[in-house]
Amino acid sequence: MIENYNLFLLICGIAFLLGALFPVIFKRTSISLPMLQVSFGLMMGYWWTSLSFLDPINNGIIIEKLTEIVILVSLVGAGIKIDTDFSWQLWRPTVRLLLITMPIGIFAMAGLGYYAFGLSLGAAILLGAVLAPTDPVLASSIQVGPPNTGREDTPRFTLTSEAGLNDGLAFPFVYLAIKIAEAFSEGNAFTSEMLWSWFTHDVLWKIGAGVLVGVLVGKAMAKVVFSKHTRETTISQGYVVIALTLVAYGVAEYVHSYGFIAVFVAAFAFRRSECEHSYHQKLHDFAEQSEGLLMSLVLVIFGMFLGQGLQAGVELTWRVYIVSFTFLLLIRPIGGFIALSGLHLPRTEKYAISALGIRGIGTLYYLSYALNTDFFAEDDALKLWIVCSIVILTSIFIHGLSATRLLKMTPKEHH
Repeated sequence: MIENYNLFLLICGIAFLLGALFPVIFKRTSISLPMLQVSFGLMMGYWWTSLSFLDPINNGIIIEKLTEIVILVSLVGAGIKIDTDFSWQLWRPTVRLLLITMPIGIFAMAGLGYYAFGLSLGAAILLGAVLAPTDPVLASSIQVGPPNTGREDTPRFTLTSEAGLNDGLAFPFVYLAIKIAEAFSEGNAFTSEMLWSWFTHDVLWKIGAGVLVGVLVGKAMAKVVFSKHTRETTISQGYVVIALTLVAYGVAEYVHSYGFIAVFVAAFAFRRSECEHSYHQKLHDFAEQSEGLLMSLVLVIFGMFLGQGLQAGVELTWRVYIVSFTFLLLIRPIGGFIALSGLHLPRTEKYAISALGIRGIGTLYYLSYALNTDFFAEDDALKLWIVCSIVILTSIFIHGLSATRLLKMTPKEHH
C-alpha cells in the first residue's frame, strides 16, 4: 500500500472535505455523513484496482489500534457532553438497556451464528458480543448536544449513556468467547471452574475496577483543571482531553480492568465537577472535531475494504442479509421494548430508543481484538468479518435514513 500512499492521502483529503461541507450541501436531506463517506470509500475500493487488498484478517493489529483510538475519543466526548445528573430515576432506562437488551442481543446473535452460519461455539458467542453494543462514534448525530445547551431529552440521553457504557460492558462476553475458543483449540473442555474464573475476574473485578478508576481519575483531573491556581490561566483543551483519555485508559489497563468504561466514567465525573463551567464546551468541541476526523478515516477505509470485496467477488449468501435485517429490525427493537416496558415513557420514545441501536466502529474493534488472539479458525474468522461488515453497512444506511424522523416523533421534554 506504501506505493499508493500519496493517492491515499488525496482520498482522505476528499473525505475530510466532504465532512466539512456536509452540513451545507446535505442540510435538507436524510443522508448522513457516515452513509456518504462509506459510499465514497466503497467506490474507491471498487474502482481503484491497483490498490493492494485490504485484508482485515492479516491487518488485524492495524484495525484494532486505529478503531481503539476513535472509540476512546468518542467515549470521552460522550461523557463530557452529558448534562443529566447521576440519579437512579433518570438513568433507569440506560441500566435496563445494558442489563436486558444487550444480553438479549448477544444470545440471539450467538444462536443465529451457531445455527445459520455453522460457527463454532466460541465464534458464535463472539458474533453476539461484537454486535451487541451500540456504537458511540456513528451514533454521535443522535446523541445529546454540546454541554449546557439544553438539548437533552430522554431518547438522546439514553442513547448517549448506553453507547458510552455498553462498549465496555461487551468486553466480558468477548473474553468469554476467547476463553472458550482457547480451550477448544487446545483440545480441552470449557469447565465450570473456567466459567467461575471468568465471572469473578472478567465481569465483577474488571467492571468494578474500571468504574472506580474512572471516578478517581475524573475527579482528580477536575481538581487540577478547576483549581484556584489555574483559573487565571487558559489550559489547552486539547491537552486536557487527550490527558483525561489516556490517563484513565492507562491506569485502568494497568490494574487489569476495562479502559473503555474508565474513560467514559472519567469524562462524566470530570463533567460533574464544575458542571456549569464554559470550559466543558471547549473540551467537547475539540473532542467532537477529533472524533469526526478519525471517524472519516475509518469509514473511508471500511468502505474501500467493502469495495474490494465486491471487486474480488466475495460470496454473500442470503443468510447474511436475512440475519443482518433480523438483528437490526427485530432483535434490537424487541429487546429494547422488553427492557423499557413498565417505565413511564411515551410509546414513541420507547420505539425511538429501541430502534436506534447503531452498530459500527466498536464492532470492528472488538472483532479484530478477538481474532488477533489467533484462537479462532480462519474459516470462522472470515465468516465473522463478512457478517459483521454487512450488519455495519446495513445499520449505517437504515439508521442514517430513519434517525432524524424517529427523533422528531418524540416529545421534546428536557431533563
